[in-house]
Amino acid sequence: MARRTTMTDWDSEAARRSGWRTIRRVAPYLWPAAHPWVKWRVVLALAALFVAKLVAVGTPFFYKAAVDALAGEGADPVMMLAIGAVGLTVAYGMARLMTVGFQQLRDVIFARVGQRALRQLALETFRHIHALSLRYHITRKTGGLSRIIERGVKGVEFLLRFLLFSIGPLILELAMISVVLAVVFDLWYLAVVVITIGIYIWFTFKVTEWRVKIRKEMNDQDTDANQKAIDSLLNFETVKYFGAEGREAARYDGAMERYEAAALKTSYSLAFLNFGQSLLITTGLVIVMVMAALGVQSGALTVGDFVMVNAYMIQITMPLNFLGTVYREIRQALVDMGEMFDLLEQPAEVQDKPGAPALKVQGGKVELDDVRFSYEDTRAVLKGVSVAVGAGQTVAIVGPSGSGKSTIGRLLFRFYDVSGGAFRIDGQDLRDVTQDSLHAAIGVVPQDTVLFNDSIYYNIAYGRPDAGRGEVEAAAMAAKIHDFISTLPDGYDTQVGERGLKLSGGEKQRVGIARTLLKNPPILLLDEATSALDSETERDIQDELRAMGEGRTVITIAHRLSTIVDADRIVVLERGEVVEEGRHEDLLIRGGRYAAMWQRQAAEQDEAA
Repeated sequence: MARRTTMTDWDSEAARRSGWRTIRRVAPYLWPAAHPWVKWRVVLALAALFVAKLVAVGTPFFYKAAVDALAGEGADPVMMLAIGAVGLTVAYGMARLMTVGFQQLRDVIFARVGQRALRQLALETFRHIHALSLRYHITRKTGGLSRIIERGVKGVEFLLRFLLFSIGPLILELAMISVVLAVVFDLWYLAVVVITIGIYIWFTFKVTEWRVKIRKEMNDQDTDANQKAIDSLLNFETVKYFGAEGREAARYDGAMERYEAAALKTSYSLAFLNFGQSLLITTGLVIVMVMAALGVQSGALTVGDFVMVNAYMIQITMPLNFLGTVYREIRQALVDMGEMFDLLEQPAEVQDKPGAPALKVQGGKVELDDVRFSYEDTRAVLKGVSVAVGAGQTVAIVGPSGSGKSTIGRLLFRFYDVSGGAFRIDGQDLRDVTQDSLHAAIGVVPQDTVLFNDSIYYNIAYGRPDAGRGEVEAAAMAAKIHDFISTLPDGYDTQVGERGLKLSGGEKQRVGIARTLLKNPPILLLDEATSALDSETERDIQDELRAMGEGRTVITIAHRLSTIVDADRIVVLERGEVVEEGRHEDLLIRGGRYAAMWQRQAAEQDEAA
């Protein structure tokens, strides 16, 4: 009767496939065709490893000879005459020192290879994350993502170090010692050692497999707790607004409680593993030592032989004691790296076509031609929108929430590709040009300007990193923030805090305007750039935005209609369709959807006043 395949079998098979995939992905970093120096370092490191193990296996012979010399039995007269017991003892010490020396030489030679692989994989992952679509980043938890990268990169270093310098050397050393036991003593010693090691490895792997599942559960809880902590800290102000400190602490403590339970299981299972390993290896050691003691009593072996057998058993025991830890960590490293490689294999939704040319902006005409788009198949956001923005024109797009205004901005910057129709700049379909050239041609001032946790100078210069200090200050002057910066004790070196929280909304927005001015793009997208500001600050910043738009093609996505009355044309969207289009005055005379929105906002302002 055929054995039924269980879910555990599938999970185990999937884990094995994932482990081999991970090893295949890492292998090229150890043997790259384009970098011969890496290959030489790997070869030299392995040579140093082999010499270290050869010396380590030969060391107990000096120990045996010294003991026999002191006991006056079985010593080689020629060796005793030439070296003596003290000389043999010194030789034993030198052999031990050489073993450690070659091991450290191996590490020194290989260190650059390991660090290079770690750096390359970390950089590849970082670049890939930035290449992934906005859709992916919206659905992904930042805290969990950062932990996957962190654990994956550490896993690379661990795997390279322990796979090459723990498992490989252990197998080599066991093979050498087995040969010595079979040749110098007899096959029964070898049989006991092989059986002991076989049972020991079986027990270690079985228990470790069980512990890997517990460790995975602990990692999941760790990721969850970390994500909750980061999410709470990123929303610090919201937590304060609702007096939810206790609630957030309880939520975090709940995640940590689950982590604690998993961590305790890990500790208890480790104690069981350690005791079981000690029981097995001690049993094997005692059996071999009893056999050697009987040999000494019968005169077949010397006291030095007894000591040498003990030395070899201890030599075997030391690396075997770490086998469970090394195996578990290698398995865990494979799991962590598997998650990282899953991330690397996540395809970018928006990609350049092969051989795509750079965008050539001649005037900056922007055209939406029957554009259709949906975030999900079940709900269309844009339903055949056609809008033309002439070179140097300012066109405002207005409409209620959910009408598709911000989606147009995201499609312009090509965070997503249109589902139907075409989006063009100067007649060039955005899908046919490189994303880098498209992004370079568009400047965006969003509703909430997010700043890096660095200096004001760094944040303004981010618009064009090669700009000189004079250009940065000129951009700040144009954005009317230079005078404010000059009053600060550290001036342009003032740190803005995480996400720019040390600055007010208006100050952040002006830094964002200065940054975009420094970039000097031919096309400008103002995505509700002042809707998060108070009326007085908004009026002040509107002057800078108008000055900024001179000579550029400007698309303004607006909520407050008072900010776009001077636009060359206003497009009214509703439920993903253009319902009205024209100048402010014409739309008011028409008395349609725009006029109703204008009257409602005017009434709200009067009521507020």
